[in-house]
Amino acid sequence: MPTFDLHVPINEADIRALHIGDQVRLYGTVITARDAAHKYIMDTFIHPPAIPESERGLYEELKRLWRGGIIYHCGPVVSRDAEGRWHFVAAGPTTSIREEPYEADVIAHFGVRGVIGKGGMGPKTLAACQQHGAVYLHAVGGAATLIASAVKEVLAVFKKEEFGVPEAFWVVRVEAFPAVVTMDAHGQSLHETMLAASAQRLAKLIGRHS
Repeated sequence: MPTFDLHVPINEADIRALHIGDQVRLYGTVITARDAAHKYIMDTFIHPPAIPESERGLYEELKRLWRGGIIYHCGPVVSRDAEGRWHFVAAGPTTSIREEPYEADVIAHFGVRGVIGKGGMGPKTLAACQQHGAVYLHAVGGAATLIASAVKEVLAVFKKEEFGVPEAFWVVRVEAFPAVVTMDAHGQSLHETMLAASAQRLAKLIGRHS
């Protein structure tokens, strides 16, 4: 199976060329965002009629970075060197379904092309991927140190003091970040397919022993 190299910002045509099961390598800028970050985005940028002036700088930066960009559901372990530079020590994916109430709106509002996490997401996010041209990328759980090796540089961090290290927006540059497309822009979800197959298999096993 071929591996597709995706360079951020990613155009819609490249995303719609992908299908579930495809392997990808990501290059460029990725931003981490978990529960606190998603709630903040909704409460500060998407729901209010006007964005607070104090938050406009971050809003414009996120708009710039996420247009054709990538969200990573990740709470990294970080260290800081003698020169004050941050480094990712561990960068494994966190469970994505917690962001299901928010992600479709975030994809639509910012023009996000990909969401990285683990465990997949629900029908609302899948519909947004199909409508706006985005994919869900499954990163390998339990390989946090290996994934951190793909993070070559921390470019910036936002809201660290307010949210804490795991929940902050970490802006990083990645090279050859490995992931698998498990929800595509054609309405297909590998998570739903596997769940249906498992349910069918279970029904057969129960039928045998009933």
